[in-house]
Amino acid sequence: MNRYAALLRGITPSNPAMRGEKLRGVFSGLGFESVGSVLGSGNVVFSSAESDCAALESKIQHGLSTELGIGGGTLIRTRAELRALIESDPFSGLTHSRETYLMVTFLKEANHPALGTEPPPALADQVKILGYDERIRAILAVMDNSVPGTPNHMAWLDRTFGKENTTRTWATVQKVFAKL
Repeated sequence: MNRYAALLRGITPSNPAMRGEKLRGVFSGLGFESVGSVLGSGNVVFSSAESDCAALESKIQHGLSTELGIGGGTLIRTRAELRALIESDPFSGLTHSRETYLMVTFLKEANHPALGTEPPPALADQVKILGYDERIRAILAVMDNSVPGTPNHMAWLDRTFGKENTTRTWATVQKVFAKL
């Protein structure tokens, strides 16, 4: 059995159809084993004999749409991929806090044509792209949250990379991996 993390886009924990027990129910109903949710923001871990991540993403998204009306998006990462990311220590010397968000944006598409694009001037003072982890298809960034008026970094990501990406804090990525 392979262990996976499903990173779901567009999950609102206040929506009863999107709560952990409902999400876990869809995954169990699809035949996955050892299903668990991590936090309330659309992170589900599970086991499957399937090794085709694109097929898993499609199957899960179809199930979420059919069963719960969730259209967001599903990105799958393997336990090995998340382990490699964590072991690479991409935020070495930095600490995630209220003032400094360490963020990982998972992309659906490898070698996206917009890779290397820097945030526009309106965001540049508050968002610094540290790099791109090709193995896991993730943009690594630090956001300065110490200044009032947080920039709309997510809107820039959607415009630049499309709506098939999803972002997690570094702390959440570590919690997801710990549950795998």
